Amino acid sequence: MPRIDAFLKLGTSQGCSDVHLAVGVPPMLRMNGDLIPIRFRDLAAAELESYITEILTRHHQDRFRTGEDVDFSYVSEDGGRFRVNVFRKDTGIGAVFRAIPNEVPTLDSLSLPPVVKKLCDYHQGMVLVTGSTGTGKSTTLAAMIDLLNTTRKLNIISLEDPIEFVHRSKQSQVVQRELGTHLPTFAEGVRAAMREDPDVILVGEMRDPETISMAMTAAETGHLVLGTLHTTSAVKTIDRIIDALPIEEREQTKSFLAQSLIAVVTQVLVKRPEGRGRRAICEVMVMNRAIGKLIQTEQTHQIPVQLQTGKEAGMQSLDQALLAAVQAKEIDPDDAYAYASDRKLLAKHVVDRSLLPQIDMAAG
Repeated sequence: MPRIDAFLKLGTSQGCSDVHLAVGVPPMLRMNGDLIPIRFRDLAAAELESYITEILTRHHQDRFRTGEDVDFSYVSEDGGRFRVNVFRKDTGIGAVFRAIPNEVPTLDSLSLPPVVKKLCDYHQGMVLVTGSTGTGKSTTLAAMIDLLNTTRKLNIISLEDPIEFVHRSKQSQVVQRELGTHLPTFAEGVRAAMREDPDVILVGEMRDPETISMAMTAAETGHLVLGTLHTTSAVKTIDRIIDALPIEEREQTKSFLAQSLIAVVTQVLVKRPEGRGRRAICEVMVMNRAIGKLIQTEQTHQIPVQLQTGKEAGMQSLDQALLAAVQAKEIDPDDAYAYASDRKLLAKHVVDRSLLPQIDMAAG
């Protein structure tokens, strides 16, 4: 058994989301958003490198020797599944192992807004799930794919870096392809997928202009495209797409977004009360005529008003979602306060009053 499995087993038994290994510090576990060291010695460079080398394929070893970071999926001997990133830093080697549940979660189990389930009813267009790293985007997309797989007869092609949740074909056929193993780039993966009679294409990350352009083409030509961006709001998502593509395509891009973008779901993970894990809180933008017009007239800064007033269509701002979850006692109010844009909405719910801005009594 690879020696690293002992750390991974300890982490998953504690319910952690990630295991961090780095030279000069003990192994650390990500527990409910906080990084906590385990009782172990500081890892030496040669020691950690030997742990990691035991689980690298020859291909990954060759890439790592050339200075590249390496991303891959790893299954431990006891069946635990992890997404792995191995890298080098100033003090030596480092690695992060993200725990992947063996069972694909359902949308209901994630307590996501009901509108997310409705987004799976579309047959063409683009749905984007966005957020910072580690906010559960892949988990939400996996749950959406599972719903499609369970309820519709489709050809679903999933392009991932690396493959995380493993989908067994049910009503649908699910084809999972991994960057670096089955395809050279996401853009090439989308281009190939369009020749493979797809109904749904999942693009693990729309990280460059070519991938964004290919995904847009797929959505315009009769496919449902699901994708992710590392953006932290609907407005920033739209602006990122417009700014990513050449300026001569700006009008065409705005037209695409107004006509073919179905929705943007932006997630944060907020602690539950009394440290009982974390749950996703979502900002939701569903495209309508008013938002389309704001995009085409370059007034995206007014979109938040549409989110606040679009409850009937399933829309909500992040602040509205945070406040509702705090009032329902579903999330920790102090943690929610940290994520709010308009913190005045949550101020009266904060337990730790030291988080609130102090009034300068001497001012004025």
